[in-house]
Amino acid sequence: MIGLLLNKKEVKEIEYLIKRELDEILLDLGDKRIDLAVKKAMVERYKDLFSLLKRVASPKDCLAYILTENKMINEKI
Repeated sequence: MIGLLLNKKEVKEIEYLIKRELDEILLDLGDKRIDLAVKKAMVERYKDLFSLLKRVASPKDCLAYILTENKMINEKI
């Protein structure tokens, strides 16, 4: 395990970067041109990034980024 000390400004910046990356993945999951195997890898990356987001963001902010089975079924993953 690695520890990291951050000030509030740095936490907000990391939160912003993670949210932006999660938004990009959600957008790409809706692209029908992307292969199913690639989408599965994207879902795994999404899960890793979401676990990081839970460490720096409030639970209220995290709710918008929960990847439900319903979202995955709609995207045929």
